[in-house]
Amino acid sequence: MTKFSPRGWLAAMQLAAAFALVFFAGTATAQSAAEPASEGARAVNPQDPYENWNRKVYTFNDTIDRWALRPVAQTYRTFTPDIVDRAITNFFNNLSEVRNFTNSIFQLKGESAIVAAGRFTYNTVFGLGGLIDVATAFDLPERPEDFGQTLGYWGVGSGPYLMLPFLGPSSPRHFSGLGADGFVLPSLWDNVDSPYNYYARGVQIIDKRADLIPAEGFVSGDVYIFVRNAFLQRREFLINDGMVTQDPFASEDDDDLMLDDF
Repeated sequence: MTKFSPRGWLAAMQLAAAFALVFFAGTATAQSAAEPASEGARAVNPQDPYENWNRKVYTFNDTIDRWALRPVAQTYRTFTPDIVDRAITNFFNNLSEVRNFTNSIFQLKGESAIVAAGRFTYNTVFGLGGLIDVATAFDLPERPEDFGQTLGYWGVGSGPYLMLPFLGPSSPRHFSGLGADGFVLPSLWDNVDSPYNYYARGVQIIDKRADLIPAEGFVSGDVYIFVRNAFLQRREFLINDGMVTQDPFASEDDDDLMLDDF
């Protein structure tokens, strides 16, 4: 019997989601062309043309979060000592340096590639396998790079904002980058056998969700718009290496905040 790996299972799920998104996008576009907007209808945000659909997916994700993920993350945050929580976060961040290094090379960012290699070496050797972030103390702060940023570097447009089931805020470029980083480019996760990779991924998701709990106090107004603006601003910031002169996403009535963990 052929063994179906977890990475293959996730790839199948993402591929199915991609087909669903393409189908929905085509259907929504056709409907938009065939049905003129009625008088008094809300103007379509060019960054979020599928807002009606996205809000439904957001409600679905929020329901799962409120009844399952957040309670577990809150329990984890309550009973996990700060030093242990920080060590777990550092460990998973250290694994991402391979991704940062690879995408820095693709973007012809030699300095960023050296920083990523240096961070991984320092934190792995001197930081007890990545549990301690000693690289930052050596003036080597993390420079996040992913394949979505690589596509943006080479001129690929972001595309419309998308709220994906389970995966959360995204866009066609960002979603493609997730697939490439997870299933095409080299990753240390390739060396983790089943079922330990499930356990590790579960801990990573809970740890990241727990780290976002303090940011909930900053949320105001329409939460959907707040999350959308935070995601789009953060991606714009990363794509341009922090050189953003204006905010192209927020409007006068929209709350916005750049959250590092989006």
